[in-house]
Amino acid sequence: MTKPTANISVEVGSNRREFLKLTGYGTLGLMAGGVLPFLTPSAAGQNQNTISGTGFDPDLDISLVSQPDEVAIFPGESTRVWRYRAMVIKGDPSRIIEIPRSYLGPIIKVFQGEKIRIRFTNTIPEESIIHWHGLHVPAIMDGHPRYVVPQGKSFLYEFEVNNRAGTYWYHPHPHGRTAPQVYGGLAGLLLVHDNEEQAVGLPDGEYDVPLVIQDRAFDRDNQLLYTSGNMMEQMIGFLGDLILINGKPNFTLPVSTTAYRFRLLNGSNSRIYKLAWQDGRPLSIIGTDGGLLEKPVNRQYVFLAPGERMELWADFSDNPVGHQTGFISLPFDGGGMGSGMMMNKRTSSNQNLPMGTRYSLFRIKVTKKKEKKASLPQVLSEIPKIQWNEIDNVNRPKQFNLNMGHMRWTINGRTFQMEDVAEDEIVQIGSKEIWEFNNTGGGMMRMMNIPHPIHLHGKQFRVLERNGVRHQGYVDEGWKDTVLLMPGERIKILADFEDYPGLFLYHCHNLEHEDMGMMRNYFVRETNTGI
Repeated sequence: MTKPTANISVEVGSNRREFLKLTGYGTLGLMAGGVLPFLTPSAAGQNQNTISGTGFDPDLDISLVSQPDEVAIFPGESTRVWRYRAMVIKGDPSRIIEIPRSYLGPIIKVFQGEKIRIRFTNTIPEESIIHWHGLHVPAIMDGHPRYVVPQGKSFLYEFEVNNRAGTYWYHPHPHGRTAPQVYGGLAGLLLVHDNEEQAVGLPDGEYDVPLVIQDRAFDRDNQLLYTSGNMMEQMIGFLGDLILINGKPNFTLPVSTTAYRFRLLNGSNSRIYKLAWQDGRPLSIIGTDGGLLEKPVNRQYVFLAPGERMELWADFSDNPVGHQTGFISLPFDGGGMGSGMMMNKRTSSNQNLPMGTRYSLFRIKVTKKKEKKASLPQVLSEIPKIQWNEIDNVNRPKQFNLNMGHMRWTINGRTFQMEDVAEDEIVQIGSKEIWEFNNTGGGMMRMMNIPHPIHLHGKQFRVLERNGVRHQGYVDEGWKDTVLLMPGERIKILADFEDYPGLFLYHCHNLEHEDMGMMRNYFVRETNTGI
């Protein structure tokens, strides 16, 4: 495989000397064809058999392949999908958990502090690369589309697990093709465990249940439908007309009369869910994107946008065998998305599901009596208090406006260019910065002012403030890597750029928006010296 170059095009001046000042490299930092060794994709295209001598001794060594496959989702003809397959080369084989009769990739279980090697081989008939959504890893290991892997080639991931215990996931990230590849089946959960989590004593084993929520559309031959050529769906996002849980339609979860830990991921391309219990009981939230909260939070409903995760405490101790309930998505106004114009008009035997309407997600049925009482812990984890005096731009947050221009979604009027970095997208390593995202515009088409879930690569951040439309369905406590902005909202987040220099992404996690260019680079600069 030919290695791509690693030049960075900075929008703040074409002068070479100015570029050196901004990046802080000086004349000795420049290299032929690139700017620094850590920006050169040295792992890209590396064959699985050429890893000896790297000096990296993994605790867990996995082979992970993306491949075409078929899965029996419905009676009759199998559905053609793309999926991830994995095998443990070194380590405990139980770290890989296949989801039976599902197109989803295997669940990968790791522990904080472990060294992980993943030998990714791409066998689907187009370029791909894997992003470890929510993990704090070096830039070259994060899945930037600069490092896409052609069919038949490989990429070697090696990193240490720095994250807190929590529910993370992995999915493709090639520019312009993320949405169809995820939609085709390429996604999987990655669960991190640590000592703090284990000390809390949450439900585990069969009582720790992952629930990946996705919407899909199928034709009469059970094949996936995805119409990327429809301009309206590109502008607003693709919606399927059938809800799948863990890759399965009409899902019912059998439970016992005890407490469970539900790990929910919104793995949909663009659909936002307003989650609630069908029987009206409050939701007990114990964790979000970056792991456990300090203490449980109760809500009557919660929004879950594409890419977001939510962990719930669900207790069925007081429900008799035979009791049934379930999760629903409640109605909401999502601006352009909630107007009804997003109704799918496909030839399908399934009901249409416009965004913002009420519908069932999955059913729960109590099937067993279990004398295993459990109490919801009132203290879950320790989250450091924000030290305002340590924030570098506490009085001048960076501004990022989410708008539309020339029929394209933009961030500060810009769309994605593979290696472009603007001046306000450069941060100094070791700094703490407040970024403010503004979804109060709409550009030339206010009717298209719709929700945007914003995701930062390589970071967990804190939500400091939310202004605008008042919704009770947010859980802004704890650590986040993806945050939803409804139309009319502004939020401020705090991110710590303590380590890992290089080029990372931030973007809307509506996958159609991302593929259309509502994505930008930010650059963590290693040194502040210049000439």
